[in-house]
Amino acid sequence: MIRLGAARLDRIVAVGAHCDDLAIGAGGTLLTMCLARPGLRVDALVLSGGGSEREDEERAALAAFCPGAELGLTVLKLPDGRMSAHWNEAKDAVEELRAATDPDLVLAPRTADAHQDHRGLAELVPTAFRDHLVLGYEIVKWDGDLGRMAAYQPLSPEIAEQKVRLLQEHYPSQRHRPWYDREAFLGLARIRGIECHARYAEAFDVTKLTLNLGD
Repeated sequence: MIRLGAARLDRIVAVGAHCDDLAIGAGGTLLTMCLARPGLRVDALVLSGGGSEREDEERAALAAFCPGAELGLTVLKLPDGRMSAHWNEAKDAVEELRAATDPDLVLAPRTADAHQDHRGLAELVPTAFRDHLVLGYEIVKWDGDLGRMAAYQPLSPEIAEQKVRLLQEHYPSQRHRPWYDREAFLGLARIRGIECHARYAEAFDVTKLTLNLGD
């Protein structure tokens, strides 16, 4: 498997439309990075759920998914499923985040996501983070929008199991959903692992990537 590594990784930006998006799409990657780099700065933005039990869940969950990291989290109150009607507020939030940080990596939804809020945020991110590596994470759902991915972060069996455990532990409000279970999360990770010659993995879209192969 062809590999490219990050020589420097001190600051991460992670954005999600809803509480639990980041944990589902990139929770294993966050665990892997934070455990490997104590003191990593993670600035997270979630567009909806502010002021509700979902915000409480998100704050506890991201603290668990980012052990040892310097974590900053903002949770807004935009209505679920209505981001297109609140485009200005969403864009302002992303622009404010960009003004406050200059990350080495951005984790965001993928542009091919079938959910309108995920897709809208994915389209906003590169308008603010123009010179940054943006990895688009995937979220398993009823819509059936999983596709062929370009980049993979292998997960150890221990990290994969820890991700599933934390998802179940920290988001009790989502347990009633028929797709929100161990089999779905671990099954997708196993499939993505097969695709990159690992046991488990998380997969990402990459819209634009600049190589530096001459140094």
